[in-house]
Amino acid sequence: MKGLKKYLIISGILLLAYLVAQYYKPKPTNWAPSYLTEDKIPFGTYILHQRIQDIFPGTVVKKSKRPIYNTLKENSMGKSNYLIIASDVKVNKLDFKEMVRFMQSGNNIFISAFDIKGVLLDTLKLRITSNFEFNNKKKSVVNFTNPSLHTLSGYSFEKGISEQYFRKIDSAKAIVLGNKNDKDVNFVRYNFGKGALFIMPNPQLLTNYSLLKPSGSDYASKALSYLPNSKSLIWDEHFTRPSIEDTSPLRLIFKYDSLRWAYYISIFGLLVFVLFEIKRRQRIIPVITRLTNTSVEFVKVVGRVYYQQRNNRDIAEKKVKYLLEYIRNKYRLRTLDLNQEFKESLIKVSGATEETIQNLLIEINHLRKGQMVHDKHLIELNKTIEQFYKEDQ
Repeated sequence: MKGLKKYLIISGILLLAYLVAQYYKPKPTNWAPSYLTEDKIPFGTYILHQRIQDIFPGTVVKKSKRPIYNTLKENSMGKSNYLIIASDVKVNKLDFKEMVRFMQSGNNIFISAFDIKGVLLDTLKLRITSNFEFNNKKKSVVNFTNPSLHTLSGYSFEKGISEQYFRKIDSAKAIVLGNKNDKDVNFVRYNFGKGALFIMPNPQLLTNYSLLKPSGSDYASKALSYLPNSKSLIWDEHFTRPSIEDTSPLRLIFKYDSLRWAYYISIFGLLVFVLFEIKRRQRIIPVITRLTNTSVEFVKVVGRVYYQQRNNRDIAEKKVKYLLEYIRNKYRLRTLDLNQEFKESLIKVSGATEETIQNLLIEINHLRKGQMVHDKHLIELNKTIEQFYKEDQ
């Protein structure tokens, strides 16, 4: 018991020391591109969500987690703006059809995503690419084509967040609103009836990382200023927020590194404790062998006794007595007098042949006359009786 207490004390001290170290260590920056409105990490959209009414005064912001088709189907009336900021956006035929109807009614859609999939690229004849060069430390400069928004020095950003651009556009329909390095198009507009579709392939230009810098907030406000002021702004979260929320009771523990590792260490310590405690602490229970079948040994012993006594008559009489008992029970025949009538009756009711029954009666009568039973006679009697049993089956 002393050894167990020592083990528990040492494990508790080590666990406490680890938890303290994990609690006070600096948290690493999370560079994951979540684009969620509540995330304050570099690539979240907390600042834009909080300051969106600075760009659209009086606008009511509505969040939607439903697909594009369902969202626009319910918000087709009135003038609204629809904003999508995500890593990738997939638009199917139903979504695009509803988007066109939504824009033709006087509404506008703004999409900013690295990767746009589905019918949207094919219909608009768009191709998105990038020119990331890790050896090239020169920053790309983005700017607007509108002279009133254009700046002489342009806008440059670190972390390669402005490297995406359109390799191919439909110049007959697309209106270029911005470019990169004064040549590559990175911001376009498509008119649909009374509304328009704006597409930007660099969503990180609208995140916290960019908006914390004066140039970044200036660029984001100018890009979004192409959207007219409206009664409502629909903020799409269908492409950024997982559709299935984690309902596990342990979700809070696994959300934080400190709690998660504390949980792992506790489980490991419990397993080690169980391994030590499963040692046998009582005397080993002896294995009891199963009882053997002694019937065979008994028969062998009885056989040896008869063989040593050499009493052939006794053996023969017992075999005949057992045979006659068998005939009485099965065929209800009297066996007191083994005469001709008994013989004929036994032939009729039994399955044995007349020859076998005749030999059997001869051997029995020989025994009843009191003559000496030699080994030869005993063997013949036994064969005849076995033959009768065999034919009588």
